[in-house]
Amino acid sequence: MKRPLRCLLAASAAWFCVMAALPLAAEPANLGPHKAEIRAYVDTGVYLRDVAKVAGQARTWLEQRARLEPRTGGKPAARLAIVLDLDETLFFNWPQMAAQDLGYVPDVWEKWVESAAAPPLEPVRDLYWTARRLKIAVIFLSSRPERQRAATERNLRAIECGVYESLILQADDDRSSNAEFKQRQRARLTAEGFAIVANVGDQDSDLAGGGAERSFKLPNPFYLTE
Repeated sequence: MKRPLRCLLAASAAWFCVMAALPLAAEPANLGPHKAEIRAYVDTGVYLRDVAKVAGQARTWLEQRARLEPRTGGKPAARLAIVLDLDETLFFNWPQMAAQDLGYVPDVWEKWVESAAAPPLEPVRDLYWTARRLKIAVIFLSSRPERQRAATERNLRAIECGVYESLILQADDDRSSNAEFKQRQRARLTAEGFAIVANVGDQDSDLAGGGAERSFKLPNPFYLTE
């Protein structure tokens, strides 16, 4: 899940965070059935199908964009790059979320990250391989804290995504929101000469502020991050 971990709850609980200050005209829908709905969304394969649809759009765009770029020695003349988020983008933390009944317990989450056991979202791993084949630089941009770098690298190797241009994590003492941190990093990458042709994430905050030629929003009914 994404740092700063301010609203890492099931989707309905996250909605409650937003609405808590407002007067309610009626009793909210019960949380139990909503959790069941989220589980069914995953278990029936609809979630993965929705992920695959977005990842397919991104893959098509990479193919088109690579053909448009002048090439020197078989490589794109510009430093084309794709920016990929990690949690619920490349990593799928469903085993941990399901075990916690869609809740968030910091110590349990830390142990999960340290285990480096998150499986991949296969359509996004295919997108990673497409970028590699097209010689588009893969940049992982996650608001996981720096202290989780070693575990994150192990997880990337475990899912055969261990070759990349850069893995950017958030400094342990950086209290910026996910949106602020990622916007700042994309601006830095652009200043360093990268042409970010695609930015892929599961949160609106992953994509806020632009900085990429195209952005692709994956579904996430599990939690919200600022």
